[in-house]
Amino acid sequence: MPRPKAERPVPPPACRRSLAAGGLGLAAAAYVGVDYLSRTSPSLHGRLQPAIWAALALATAARAPFYRRWDAEIRAAPWFLAAMIFMFAALLCEAISVRFVSSVLGLRWHRSTAPLPDTGQWLLLALNERLPRTVVYLLRAHIISLHHYLMLFIMLGFSAFFDCIKGPGLGIGTRYMFAMAVGRFLRTITFVSTILPSARPWCAAARYKIPDHPHAWAQKYYAPYASDPRAIRRVILVDMPYAIVQNYSDHYRPDWAHMSFLIDILRPSAGEGPSWYHLVNKAGGGCNDLIYSGHMFVAVLTAMAWTEAYGGWISVGIWFLVLHSAQREIRERYHYSADCVVAIYVGILLWRVTGFIWSTRDSDQARRLAKLDEVQNRLFHAAKDSDIDEIRGLLNEVEMAGQPKKTFSQGVILSFAAFMITFTLLFALLAFSLTSNG
Repeated sequence: MPRPKAERPVPPPACRRSLAAGGLGLAAAAYVGVDYLSRTSPSLHGRLQPAIWAALALATAARAPFYRRWDAEIRAAPWFLAAMIFMFAALLCEAISVRFVSSVLGLRWHRSTAPLPDTGQWLLLALNERLPRTVVYLLRAHIISLHHYLMLFIMLGFSAFFDCIKGPGLGIGTRYMFAMAVGRFLRTITFVSTILPSARPWCAAARYKIPDHPHAWAQKYYAPYASDPRAIRRVILVDMPYAIVQNYSDHYRPDWAHMSFLIDILRPSAGEGPSWYHLVNKAGGGCNDLIYSGHMFVAVLTAMAWTEAYGGWISVGIWFLVLHSAQREIRERYHYSADCVVAIYVGILLWRVTGFIWSTRDSDQARRLAKLDEVQNRLFHAAKDSDIDEIRGLLNEVEMAGQPKKTFSQGVILSFAAFMITFTLLFALLAFSLTSNG
């Protein structure tokens, strides 16, 4: 009597791109293209932008109930929140440091110090003379900005609902936020270590109300030895500050209670706002050269995330947009060329070294293979004994080892899904409002 054939376990559905034929890439390109209409056709942009926002939100809400990895999202949520807190701490530290380097040398230094020579600027000016005007206009065009890169990443994270990328979406979000926070701390340490003049000398006078004279720290440790070769040589030999600090009597010292220690760091002036937070919030991108470029760093992280998680033609397109953003940062003199170059390789490096947080490696398959190694001897014996039931049981064990564990009730999952979608949309709107001017 012929033995019945053993039923092969049905593997779990592979990550499929349910937005057919690269639909995620088309959605991303459509978003950037529609937003660019705000510069070319504001009326058309006013009609299309709400439509594309509504389409993306409705598609996400409609797909959310059918998402199969909510358990993994819930387990990733605490790490995501921790990464968010870490990033906000990094941004606060960066903002305080930006205000410090912008104010410590005084307004007179900003007006009188010439920008550094930048061969990247020379190259772009030379190309403007030789390239066709259409190409030059394309290079000058404000095609993509900081908030576009943030939106592109949010779209990438939510595409886990559609199986476009490997879930959980909060996993790649945690990696993105953690890498950004580390990069912001490294950037702060870098630009606060050596203060460089801005490529836009008028910036400080237009943005800040800081005193003309340098801070007492700069008067004692920098100003006397800034340009006189004999003074520089003497301070090197003596290795001790010897200049007399000039006394200025116009120090403004507001009452910031327990935050008063920031007065010497932020150098507030009358009329700049009632609190230290107001000064920090107005710091913006600063009026010194902040090596390296924060805009380029965010752009590179977004491009790296798309390249690893999704790939395809849209990832190549995003890298071209990154290069376009880099040359525009240099062309418009928001940064020197070195800032953009450093931001690119720091972004690539940090994304690579944070792969332990989230990666495209199939952990379910790894667990199945590990279980198969564990039971292979028993499987061989069962096959030798023609024990079909034992073989079927062992194969089911292997298959179950690769299944995600479901440890949360349906009510918890639905509540978390509603909260996460609402929170993310509100966070996106907040991020766009705070980054609309860079």
